[in-house]
Amino acid sequence: MSVKSDWWIKRMALRHGMIDPFAEEQITDLGISYGLSSYGYDFRIAKQFRRLVLPATSDGGIMDPTNIEPSLFLESEEDICVIPPGAFVLARSLEYFRIPREVLALCIGKSTYARCGVIVNVTPLEPEWEGFLTVSISNTAPIPVRIMANAGIGQLVFFQTDGACRLSYRDRKGKYQGQQSITLSKGNVST
Repeated sequence: MSVKSDWWIKRMALRHGMIDPFAEEQITDLGISYGLSSYGYDFRIAKQFRRLVLPATSDGGIMDPTNIEPSLFLESEEDICVIPPGAFVLARSLEYFRIPREVLALCIGKSTYARCGVIVNVTPLEPEWEGFLTVSISNTAPIPVRIMANAGIGQLVFFQTDGACRLSYRDRKGKYQGQQSITLSKGNVST
């Protein structure tokens, strides 16, 4: 399994629609870069967010990942999202991804945010998964932190295997296939 370089990522994005829209170079308009890097792609978040509403849940204040109540999250559209200390928001990538069958992509947070106590979490982009990413952004700092829409939030690193997998995410009819918006946990739906 090898890490893929900028020329491979560019070819896959332009010829096969792996990343759409695609920035062929690092762009720093908002101070936090996005676009193609040497061995990855820095993706952005859209201005759509879902915040956890803190009033008690119907089961006494416990969130159950296998049965998320949508009413626990408030949707908003913002250019700048302020995350309180110890809180998190869900966001959506600006880019749409189409992962080839012989590829796995992993996400790493941007250093600018990491140095402020921000943790970016995205599960692996599995072979033949496609859609907009749902991104969990947590603030571990003791003060609020500002997250900017349309700026880079995380870097995807692409790994190509020595052969295509026997069963891809598409083959399994994965529950997050083709997601178009911020998607809450579908823990009670089989994959």
